[in-house]
Amino acid sequence: MVESLQSLFRNLAAASTEAELSSCLMDNISEHFGVQRWGLYLLDEQNNLASFDVVGVSSDFVERYDAIGKSVDPVLKYVLDYHAPAHEELVLPAGQWKQSKLYQRCCAEYAHEHIMTGPIVGSGNLIGTVHFARVGDSQAFNYFDLASLGAVCLHLSACLAKLRSSPKARELLLSKVKLTPREIQIANLVAQGLTNNSIAQELWITKNTVKQALKRMFIKLEVNSRTEMVFKIKELLNN
Repeated sequence: MVESLQSLFRNLAAASTEAELSSCLMDNISEHFGVQRWGLYLLDEQNNLASFDVVGVSSDFVERYDAIGKSVDPVLKYVLDYHAPAHEELVLPAGQWKQSKLYQRCCAEYAHEHIMTGPIVGSGNLIGTVHFARVGDSQAFNYFDLASLGAVCLHLSACLAKLRSSPKARELLLSKVKLTPREIQIANLVAQGLTNNSIAQELWITKNTVKQALKRMFIKLEVNSRTEMVFKIKELLNN
């Protein structure tokens, strides 16, 4: 188990894009934790769900959880408060899981008998979560699972931070035109010729999020098109 986790850590560190990072995690994580359903959720700058990648559940479940489950999720509350992984037996009194609002509203219908969630952090904030569910007569998660998930989330957070950082140009854009780190990522991809849809896929965000970000960037840079934006940024960096 330890060696296989080390292999996962090395593969995460080798990812050159956020999409590769997601694929590496989603393709290999279940074997380490004995789960039948799992998902990776990333948040935008307003702490709303920006993107997700799930296995074993539908997008309908994700929407249902986001609408009526997230607000009553005791495991997520612990993760939000402490930026540490948790499972239902850690945060609820013995025997109370199936009486919880989360189980009754979301998990019962999908046979989620045990759940565990871990934090993805950046700049002191929670920027995403990793969710696991075991179904049927499977065993509950234990302290070893918590420790292992904590290690995975530590590496995942570090890898994501590295991918989202950029060299000196980032500092110049932050200081000169007040672009956010996410807007700088979008600007770089626009300069590479990517469409809004391709940018959304690359950054794990929605197409509408890209569109709204570009509108804000046009205002900040006082331009009216993508071409003008790229030219203006180059001009700023050269001055």
